[in-house]
Amino acid sequence: MSETKKTVKKIDEAVHVDPEELAVATAEAEAQNDDIYTHTFKKPFSYEGQTYNSLTFDFSTLTGNDAIAAQDEMDRVRKAALVPAANITYLSVIAARACTVPLAVNVLRAMPLRDFNRITGKARAFLLGAEL
Repeated sequence: MSETKKTVKKIDEAVHVDPEELAVATAEAEAQNDDIYTHTFKKPFSYEGQTYNSLTFDFSTLTGNDAIAAQDEMDRVRKAALVPAANITYLSVIAARACTVPLAVNVLRAMPLRDFNRITGKARAFLLGAEL
C-alpha cells in the first residue's frame, strides 16, 4: 500500500464526527457568513405592552437611506461622531432599521444592557465587515 493511501486510511479511521457537534458548528458557520442575526432573549422582554422573545435583524437590507436616517438622528440629538460605526446612537438606529419587524429605536434602547450591547455589536460588526 502506498504511503498516501496509508495516511488517508489512518485519517479516515481517526475521524469521528458527533452529529450534534456538527449541527452546532454548521449553524454557527452559517450565522457567521450571514448578515442575518436572530437575537433570543434569555427572558422575554416587554415594552409598552408588547413582549419579545426574539428579534431578527437582516443587515443586508440596509441602504444608504438608512445610514442617512441614522445620521439625521445623531444630528437631531446633537451628537457628532468621527466614526459612526463606533457611535452607539448611530448603531442603535441602524439596528432598529435592520429589524425584520417594525421596531422603534426607543424599544431597542429600553432593552436590558446585555441584549442592547449584543444587538448593536452585531450592527458594528456588519458595518466594519468583521465578525463578532
